[in-house]
Amino acid sequence: MVIGADLLMETAKKPEQIEPHWYFVQVASGCEKKVKANLEQRIQTLEMNDRILKVEIPERQAIRIRQEGSRASSAEKIFPGYVLIQMVMDDESWQVVKNTPNVINFVGTEERRRYGRGRGHVTPRPLGSAEVNRIFRAAEQEEPVIKVDLEPGHKIEVTAGPFQDFNGEVVEVNPERGTLKALISIFGRDTPVELGFSQVRRLDE
Repeated sequence: MVIGADLLMETAKKPEQIEPHWYFVQVASGCEKKVKANLEQRIQTLEMNDRILKVEIPERQAIRIRQEGSRASSAEKIFPGYVLIQMVMDDESWQVVKNTPNVINFVGTEERRRYGRGRGHVTPRPLGSAEVNRIFRAAEQEEPVIKVDLEPGHKIEVTAGPFQDFNGEVVEVNPERGTLKALISIFGRDTPVELGFSQVRRLDE
């Protein structure tokens, strides 16, 4: 692989480490698992196990409540578009990660180019121990995150109950109870009413 002279000059300035640190790496949207699989394969092939130690996609459990009331459990990425890598940073390990398909760049400090146009070199920023602990605590939390297909501001039509055929706007959602509050125009006045998820449908889907 041929590397431009300016890139060689920049990478040569990166100090090598002895201790591993955690880094965030930005990847193409929706490619987190693909990057993880490709990078783990490259680590084995290039015998980098001693310098690239772990590749993680922080996730937490989420329960999505659909309008008809059904519930579906799934894993939700805490940081969509990023993977977390524990590694010893040196020129070779940096190149292995950076040249993995669908990897955009490390998260860090951008250094402006001394000449020419275009973005400068990004110096990877290691995460502090407090940041890492906070990320993994969020991933290990016991209570799943409740998600619903309705949010404040969504336009709805009431499909059942005493307000059937009225239109309104969601102002509050209560996932635990399976209800929402909406403003419905009754006799020309916006009136707040409580409705069940199964009593409405979204108009702006």
